[in-house]
Amino acid sequence: MKATGIVRRIDDLGRVVIPKEIRRTMRIREGDPLEIYTTKDGEVIFKKYSLMGDIDDLAGQFCEALSKNINGIVAVTDRDSVISVAGGGKRELLEKRISSQLEKIMEDRGVYEADGEFVAVTEGSDKYAVYLAAPILSQGDMMGAVLLITDKPDKRADAIERALAETASAFLGRHMED
Repeated sequence: MKATGIVRRIDDLGRVVIPKEIRRTMRIREGDPLEIYTTKDGEVIFKKYSLMGDIDDLAGQFCEALSKNINGIVAVTDRDSVISVAGGGKRELLEKRISSQLEKIMEDRGVYEADGEFVAVTEGSDKYAVYLAAPILSQGDMMGAVLLITDKPDKRADAIERALAETASAFLGRHMED
């Protein structure tokens, strides 16, 4: 699958400039980690690296436990996509790109509670909405979020749900520091 080909030179420090259009399309921000692969055919491949990918299993277990306790849908995201879901909606949510609204909420780095507004979980789908989002912070960096999700537009989080989501996000953030 070759969608785009651009010729770039490497400078004397070994740097390659990735054009702004590609960075915007791929949601690559300044400071984002990239994996570099080489192939037998002489290709060099840059791939976005998600530190959250290292904790998929743990995030999945947290989603399962939290989902059973609140009797609802719970998801964990990295900065770009949903990496774990429990309680329903797995087919529609797992490994899908998060919505730009949710991305902005995550960038605010605070706990978000829906107040009548509808914030879609994923791009191009409005079946599920976020009613609570707790950011996962690790060493001051925003890594993702723990989401409580609903298909009812007027759902609100109670104090226990908020505390559980904040605890889960704090634990996952702390786990990534070790």
